[in-house]
Amino acid sequence: MLLLRYQLKQAPPQKVWCRFCAVMGKLQSKLKHSTYKYSRPDEIIEERIQTKAFQEYSPAHMDTVSVVAALNSDVCVSGGKDKTVVAYNWKTGNVVKRFKGHEHEITKVTCIPNSNQFFSASRDRMVMMWDLHGSSQPRQQLCGHAMVVTGLAVSPDSSQLCTGSRDNTLLLWDVVTGQSVERASVSRNVVTHLCWVPREPYILQTSEDKTLRLWDSRGLQVAHMFPAKQYIQTYCEVSVDGHKCVSCSNGFGGEGCEATLWDLRQTRNRICEYKGHFQTVASCVFLPRALALMPLIATSSHDCKVKIWNQDTGACLFTLSLDGSGPLTSLAVGDAISLLCASFNRGIHLLRMDHSRGLELQEVAAF
Repeated sequence: MLLLRYQLKQAPPQKVWCRFCAVMGKLQSKLKHSTYKYSRPDEIIEERIQTKAFQEYSPAHMDTVSVVAALNSDVCVSGGKDKTVVAYNWKTGNVVKRFKGHEHEITKVTCIPNSNQFFSASRDRMVMMWDLHGSSQPRQQLCGHAMVVTGLAVSPDSSQLCTGSRDNTLLLWDVVTGQSVERASVSRNVVTHLCWVPREPYILQTSEDKTLRLWDSRGLQVAHMFPAKQYIQTYCEVSVDGHKCVSCSNGFGGEGCEATLWDLRQTRNRICEYKGHFQTVASCVFLPRALALMPLIATSSHDCKVKIWNQDTGACLFTLSLDGSGPLTSLAVGDAISLLCASFNRGIHLLRMDHSRGLELQEVAAF
């Protein structure tokens, strides 16, 4: 600042204003690229570049992490291009156990409710069942798909597993015996994700044919097809009460990069859309109601951003930019205030909700 004052004093009068404008322009540019303030009370579009210090734990994987899921309030399970499934205590930063058995990249993991068991799917067309406290070898190996397995869903009573694949096929398995009990195939139904509706015999499925299908597990028949979207549906999740579901889609340059809320009850209409990402939205989750007075939804995208939305109005409440992470591939609820986010370049991010200064999402660790 002293140097600037000296330069202004020494400069001819006609140059003083030019130099002052140049300095102010640089300051404005820095402010512009650090924070976006909200334009109206119900639509906060605040984006902050992550600058706070956070804990760097030992990495869970040595390559891209494809998927992450919460096993319990302390441990998550994840899979990636390194062909391994890892159980990780995200509160202490310690690997609990590594599981090896797949021959190619892990595509999906899903946990059996209220247990220490979980399933993984892979590009090797196999599904494997693991036990956190058992052997590092799979308890079961389920083989039945002709192409990469892209969907896993466990029934609410933990008795059945539904799997989906790029081979247009869904399979229903008996969890105890590991035997396939039902098979269904729909032309061009390239499965992208599966989830089971709580307390119901229904399975929700997204597809590359841009639709959502609701399957009845009793005979594995399509019970309902939602209106087709304009873009491929990449992921879906059902609310805890089973009344609503959210799906998200691929896209580029802001086109198609959105999430959609649907009614799962009688009307089964589209309720709301969440638009604001600039690349494919890879994951979407309902956040625990304890986090805020309003119902919230979180999305993660290939644009390196995690967004928090007002579920009812579609307003974007907060945007966290995880610079350097590469595309964000998967999102999971860790506990009442924590999110786990998998990425291409930087493993898994631990994010925490903070209400001390209004709604904020902060990165507190990476592993």
